[in-house]
Amino acid sequence: MTEIHAKILEKDGKKEFAVLPYEELLLIQEELNDYADLKDLREAKEKEGDIPGLSLSEARRQLGI
Repeated sequence: MTEIHAKILEKDGKKEFAVLPYEELLLIQEELNDYADLKDLREAKEKEGDIPGLSLSEARRQLGI
């Protein structure tokens, strides 16, 4: 898990904004993208159910590669 070093800015005594180092923002974006990819993969696998897959060598053979 990424450790976040955010600075919290308040407005009228309420927490309004969080400011964090740019490198941490990039790490958070990367982790969110990875999570979205994982969700997409899980959804695709669920849709396919028990459809049998092909080995790489079988796929190449069928494609004539």
